[in-house]
Amino acid sequence: MSFESFLSQLKTKASELKTEALKFKNKDFLNAAMAGSALIAMADGSISSEEKQKMIKFIESNDTLSIFTTSDVIKAFQDFVNKLEFDKDIGEASAYQALGKMKSNAQAARLLVRMIIAIASSDGNFDDMEKKVAVKIAKELAIDPAEFEL
Repeated sequence: MSFESFLSQLKTKASELKTEALKFKNKDFLNAAMAGSALIAMADGSISSEEKQKMIKFIESNDTLSIFTTSDVIKAFQDFVNKLEFDKDIGEASAYQALGKMKSNAQAARLLVRMIIAIASSDGNFDDMEKKVAVKIAKELAIDPAEFEL
């Protein structure tokens, strides 16, 4: 094996490790984003295709989350939805616990609130039930809902 080949393999392994480390670091943000998405999408009792598409577009366009595959994102989202459908109280507790992990990161918390508002508005109607959930999420993240005109 030549030195160049060895160096190339080393760089490849280092890149793979960096990607895995980034996934681990951002797993809490992914879970918080999917928890918030599930809560806001379920607020009016049903999940529209527009809400799902908006969530996927957000993940794909977010640098810190683009390292996750679409199937990882959908699985995390579906896990929260399934918990909410099985038992609303336990599902909400799990979702708010995931969101609470972002409370100490004000920048991430604000991004999450903007994301859930965009998802709620994606079907053309940001109704009172969705606004109520958005306010509760903002408060869970230690953000003043008034910052987002909620």
